Amino acid sequence: MTETAQTANEANTPETTPAAPEAILMDINAIMRVLPHRYPFLLIDRIVEHRPKERIVAIKNVTINEPFFQGHFPELPIMPGVLVVEAMAQAGGVLLLTQLPDANSKLVVFTGIERARFRRPVMPGDQLRIEVDVVAWRKTAGRMEGKAFVNGKRVAEATISCAVVPRKGMTASSE
Repeated sequence: MTETAQTANEANTPETTPAAPEAILMDINAIMRVLPHRYPFLLIDRIVEHRPKERIVAIKNVTINEPFFQGHFPELPIMPGVLVVEAMAQAGGVLLLTQLPDANSKLVVFTGIERARFRRPVMPGDQLRIEVDVVAWRKTAGRMEGKAFVNGKRVAEATISCAVVPRKGMTASSE
């Protein structure tokens, strides 16, 4: 086989060697300095890619110790899809808040979820890769497209809208 043919053949063969670990740009401690979320609702463990105002990639290591697995479902533990979308929103929150000069006094809240699709279950032992791309960005609001993957296969996607609001002084609405 010629070298050119061999190279072309190798390009079509799936890679079987494990990829090198991704560089950690933010660990859990750095994430906790940006987001107000805490256990059991902090759903991202590290940031491995961050392009300000454009894109962020986060990792969530899913373990059987997650409290939601006790009831969803005890005999077939599946991470609730709404929590996968929340993980996308938290990654998006890191992306937006790191660009605000007064981020410690701000909070990013959901204002909409569109086109949410859940394609495969996320189970204990999975590593969720959350990719969020900015569609529109302002200092007071954002719109992002999120995708979540396990082992390179898309498990969920959604378009998320959010608003930036003051962190203190928020009150619950009374009905």
